[in-house]
Amino acid sequence: MSLYIEALIRADVETVWEHTQEPARHQRWDLRFTEIDHLPAVTGEPQSFRYATRVLPFLTVSGTGVSAGEKRRPDGTRTSALRFASAHPLSLLAEGSGYWRYVPTGDGVRFLTGYDYRPRWGHAGALADRFLFRPLMGWATAWSFDRLRLWLERGVTPERGLVRAAAEAGARVLCVAAAGVLGGPVAGLAAAAVALLVPPLPGTPAARRCLRTPPARARAPRLLDRLPAAATGAEPQEQSA
Repeated sequence: MSLYIEALIRADVETVWEHTQEPARHQRWDLRFTEIDHLPAVTGEPQSFRYATRVLPFLTVSGTGVSAGEKRRPDGTRTSALRFASAHPLSLLAEGSGYWRYVPTGDGVRFLTGYDYRPRWGHAGALADRFLFRPLMGWATAWSFDRLRLWLERGVTPERGLVRAAAEAGARVLCVAAAGVLGGPVAGLAAAAVALLVPPLPGTPAARRCLRTPPARARAPRLLDRLPAAATGAEPQEQSA
């Protein structure tokens, strides 16, 4: 049930690293987060951070985590690992862990992630996670990866990518509605099928462009085993950019 997403980004590995490791850039393209802030660093210790996600206009769920990265590896790849937890009672994610890998290729960088988490709310939470939240998280991660790809390859900023996605989705809904009104239910269903099957425009982010099935030998990096668990109690009050 762990999630795996991979995208090929035609950019150099340093550029991909910067846009994914710096909180100010990361929070711009990643749909899963509204805010990411590094907490004061301690020499020799993993980097602590705070994250927040606005799930409704009046509701923000937050949590904390720790991360560490390996920028120089003998095989030329890079790795980042993290553990996270949320004490917020409305957060379905109680705690989890994951990693990012950066694999340079002749065509760019294979940017991939694998992560998993433990849901809260008992049996009801497990059901909600299996049939709703986990598929949504997988989609949001893949959509965000393609949003990052368009930013680095085509110069489509994350903000512009979101506007394009909303406009294209709205246009498809209007076409389906018009087909239903003018042609009846059968025409409406046919238009809906076409709207779902036709791929988005090249400059619009799309989750379907990402690989969602892990390779047979995919495994978490050893770096993840060395990270301490994220705190699950009250969150630190101090923040820094």
